[in-house]
Parts: sequence; C-alpha cells; structure tokens
Amino acid sequence: MSDSLNVGDVAPDFTLPSIENDAVRLADFRGKTLVLYFYPKDDTPGCTTEACAFRDLTAAFEAAGAAIVGISPDPVKKHGAFAAKYGLSFPLLADVGSVICQAYGVWKEKSMYGRKYMGVERTTFVIGPDGRIQRVYPKVSVTAHAATVLRDLPSTAR
Repeated sequence: MSDSLNVGDVAPDFTLPSIENDAVRLADFRGKTLVLYFYPKDDTPGCTTEACAFRDLTAAFEAAGAAIVGISPDPVKKHGAFAAKYGLSFPLLADVGSVICQAYGVWKEKSMYGRKYMGVERTTFVIGPDGRIQRVYPKVSVTAHAATVLRDLPSTAR
C-alpha cells in the first residue's frame, strides 16, 4: 500500500467491477492514456459536478487518446443509478473495500464537524500507455478540474 504515488511510479494494478458487473483491469488500458479519478461518493454535489464535467469532455478526451475511469467505495448498484441519472458513459468502478483507494494513497483520515473518519481524498491520476503515472492531481477542486486535466494531457496522448 502506498502513502503517495509520484510521477514516474508504476500505477498499482487493479481489477474492479463496473456498473455492468464486468471486471475492469488497469491492463485493459495498456497502450492508452488513462485518466483515473477517485471520488468520495455518488450523487453528492461535488462528485456530480466532477463526473458531469468529465462526461461533457469525454469526446475531447477520446480525441486526445485518453480514457476516463472513476473509482469510489460506493457499490455497483449505486454507481449504476448515478451513471444513469447523469448520462455518464465512462466506467465507474466499485472499490467497496477501499483496497485500491489505499493502494493509490487516496484513502485518508478526514474531518467534518469535528468528527474524524476515513474517506477518499478526491485525486486524479493520469497513467501513461506504459502503465506509469504521468501526472497527479491531489486534493482536487472540482471547478474546471476536467478541463485542466484535458489541457495538461501529455503530448504523447494527443
């Protein structure tokens, strides 16, 4: 498990269920740039804003040679309802035990109203065609984030 991943590190492997209950693997994206974003919870204001921004730019990401995948600890059924409600066409993967969140170093202690709990720190990774991390966006603010990631994609993805 990792505290933090850095540019140049090999991205931790994963196999997680999608809303179609297919097993989606990191290896499925080998040879392609992957925008892997971790988010706390389906159908909350910030997560909805972020997901819809990626949705609205999906064609531009595809034109740039990049795929988008979202991961949260929510179960597949909740992901399915979220994707249907907002017309999300990219995979949402269920990391119910937070194992992959931990492997990527995004499972952190958080605090709200003085109560401490464990949860996902909104983070995006750009993983290159070789499986290495090309860019990390920690503690993401959802405003204009998807557009920033698109703009920053490595020239190799274009």
